Amino acid sequence: MGSRASTLLREEEIEEIKKETGFSHSQITRLYSRFTSLDKGENGTLSREDFQRIPELAINPLGDRIINAFFPEGEDQVNFRGFMRTLAHFRPIEDNEKSKNAAVSEPLNSRTNKLLCECRLIMMRYLALTTG
Repeated sequence: MGSRASTLLREEEIEEIKKETGFSHSQITRLYSRFTSLDKGENGTLSREDFQRIPELAINPLGDRIINAFFPEGEDQVNFRGFMRTLAHFRPIEDNEKSKNAAVSEPLNSRTNKLLCECRLIMMRYLALTTG
């Protein structure tokens, strides 16, 4: 599985995704490996059903909302680039980014922050499963 992932993802693509999302090279290759393992149709995209096979999402009351975040309106498939763009929203904010956004922060108990927190927990568990 790991060799398949590394041969299909070109270095130029990894560099572009790094710049666009802030993920490291190793995180991108690890997530690509997980992406390809979820891609049961082996067509380079994930469907909602592929996401629903993730046990943590399947049992989570917010699972449908989290899954919907990966699909733009009217779309039923997401490619690796779109997958990474969505995951980047749940990436921890760096200290220099925090200071830029401090003036426009929402209350910690806002609906948006609750959903982001839940998504981060799920993604951390998901990443722990893929690396362990």
